[in-house]
Amino acid sequence: MNRMPIAATFLLCLSATAFADGLGDNDPNNVRPVPKPGAEVPDADREKLTAGLAELHGKLQTLKQSKDSKVRALVPDVEIFHRAVRCALKYDEFMSPRDIPRGHELLKLGNERADQLLAGKSPWTTQTGLVVRGYRSKIDHTVQPYGLVIPDNYSQIAANRVRCDVWLHGRGENDMELNFISKRRRDRGRFAPDDTIVLHPYGRYSNAFKFAGEVDVLEALEHVKANYRIDPDRVSIRGFSMGGAGCWQFAVHYADQWFAANPGAGFSETPEFLKFFQKETLQPKWFEKKLWRMHDCNLYVRNLLQCPTVAYSGELDIQKQAADVMEKAYADTFKWGRLVHIIGPKTKHTIHPDSMAKIEYRMGSLAQRGRLPSLREIQFTTYTLKYNQQYWLKINGLDKHWEESTISASFDLQRRYVADPDLVVTATNVNDFSIHFPAGESPVAPHRHDEVSGRKVAINRHEVALEKLPSDRSLNLRFVKSGKTWKSVDPDVDPPGLAKRHNLQGPIDDAFMDSFIIVPPESAGDSEFDKWAQSEYERAVREWRRHFRGDARVKSAADITEDDIASANLVLWGNRASNPLLAKITDRLPIKWDDKAISVGPRRYSSDKHALIMIYPNPLNPQRYVVLNSGFTYREYAYLNNARQVPVLPDWAVISLDRPPGSQYPGAIADADFFDEKWQIQFSTEN
Repeated sequence: MNRMPIAATFLLCLSATAFADGLGDNDPNNVRPVPKPGAEVPDADREKLTAGLAELHGKLQTLKQSKDSKVRALVPDVEIFHRAVRCALKYDEFMSPRDIPRGHELLKLGNERADQLLAGKSPWTTQTGLVVRGYRSKIDHTVQPYGLVIPDNYSQIAANRVRCDVWLHGRGENDMELNFISKRRRDRGRFAPDDTIVLHPYGRYSNAFKFAGEVDVLEALEHVKANYRIDPDRVSIRGFSMGGAGCWQFAVHYADQWFAANPGAGFSETPEFLKFFQKETLQPKWFEKKLWRMHDCNLYVRNLLQCPTVAYSGELDIQKQAADVMEKAYADTFKWGRLVHIIGPKTKHTIHPDSMAKIEYRMGSLAQRGRLPSLREIQFTTYTLKYNQQYWLKINGLDKHWEESTISASFDLQRRYVADPDLVVTATNVNDFSIHFPAGESPVAPHRHDEVSGRKVAINRHEVALEKLPSDRSLNLRFVKSGKTWKSVDPDVDPPGLAKRHNLQGPIDDAFMDSFIIVPPESAGDSEFDKWAQSEYERAVREWRRHFRGDARVKSAADITEDDIASANLVLWGNRASNPLLAKITDRLPIKWDDKAISVGPRRYSSDKHALIMIYPNPLNPQRYVVLNSGFTYREYAYLNNARQVPVLPDWAVISLDRPPGSQYPGAIADADFFDEKWQIQFSTEN
């Protein structure tokens, strides 16, 4: 039995660091470090830890060179311990004296696993109870840890695929890899239902499971699915506090992935939460307000029709605001619907035991029902092609990014008249969408009794005839808007020309949600720009490790290979004089940049006083991004509250070097905007 006693669980509270957000954190000119400096490590411990790291490093090198692919695949399960201790020792991240013994403990465990793997054994892969494992991320090729709770009877129930609950943790400014792994080895968490594997992703530290943190959850889940018998129709997303915020994000952006969502506390959008909870006076730039729409979950509430949701809040918890916002958005969107919102009576920032019982009853019932991939009606809202799919419906093109885009599609399987369409679609701000059902799953048969009328789809009341349907009962359709009418096109061929599409739509931060390589400037010049570029490049590498807990891959322009260009987004620092790779593509970018000026259409900015930041499909490989002179765009001020951790810059920006970089921006923003849907220069009405 794996159910944690309710009385014990509800007493669990977040660490004090979860409540660090105070009025003192509203001053961008006085930003406390996150994470804070660690505790001093005595010389004797440092010497012993260094020796343990060296021993484990040697074993890892041997394992990585193994001819057995199964052994190499398990190396991350060992390497997570080495990385956790190495980072803690190198970067002053033993956050308290009690963490030092944990470092010794993790090195011991890492060496034990390495010895077992060298002997051809891997007992932790069949272990029940609390298990810590790792995978190698596609983003920067570093190993990332995650925790599991494996039910004691897993071997008996595994013949039948197992339910999996993904639990997102709360904010913990001291939760470096070392502390996360240590906690996952001793703490079952708030919920551990019977016959259920619980996945505890790390989320790359304290970012509310956004950007690389979002990718971490998805990659960890895929790794678990590959190694355990997970029922794909019985996976849920859950979390509390910062984890509740992450849960809202996954519920609305990936509604088709879960049998249910269970968010508790946290935040569900940016502006109202910061004003209400943080008491912050907001003065966003126009493009920042638009970029909030990437993560403001109340704007995506329609997607919860595909994801049953059980929200929780403590009655006295200030973070109840998050579910209140979503409850109102749900009621405003669905006339006859209401969001299930369980309230813990007289409860602050924790989960009331009576509420736990109510939550578990509902989640258990929903798990028995499972996810419903056979839905015949989809209602979907997005503001970006980053989040473009629900079940069998995919949006491929928008009229305009960052504006509300809605599409509803329903199959009419009970047609009153033979001339009625098989599929009725209503689309707003959408110009390209696809319908896909694999073989055997199409709701439309290839024949029916009325041979004359044929098969057709009605899109915004415009009827489109379909080609003959395949005998394998698959359905693969694509429709593109031409003027005010729609036409059916080859679903396997993208329209010609450059266009924003899924995972190639910006903004700048999107480049850091997939494989990327940083290419630094090669010449260290003395100009104001050269000094800015060198400093900001060094900061980007440093902050990637500090905030997203990875090691950015850095290669010189001369070392970039054809495979790098094919497989990774390239982040180029400098200008055409200092970076040969940037010089190679400058003339193929829509914004012109030479020794004298940065030219954005008719607007010109002197090159000696300005820097260009931008994202664009790489001219050397338009299937990948190129980024100029930027890491992820939010800075140290945003570390203090997870709701601030949203994109700060759009697709391009011209930076005035008259003002030095600060905790919010890389300098004064002289100009900035989004590219249009064809990746061409536009000047928004707000700009």
